[in-house]
Amino acid sequence: MGAKRQDDEDFGFWTKYKHFAGSELLLYTVMVVGILLGILIFG
Repeated sequence: MGAKRQDDEDFGFWTKYKHFAGSELLLYTVMVVGILLGILIFG
């Protein structure tokens, strides 16, 4: 039973981590797109 509980904790951790990583990736994507648009417009 102890191992099962450990797995649940790990799953919760990975779910939170993947959600955070996805938000981070989205943030970087928006930043890069913004920079590229800025270069195209002002360049």
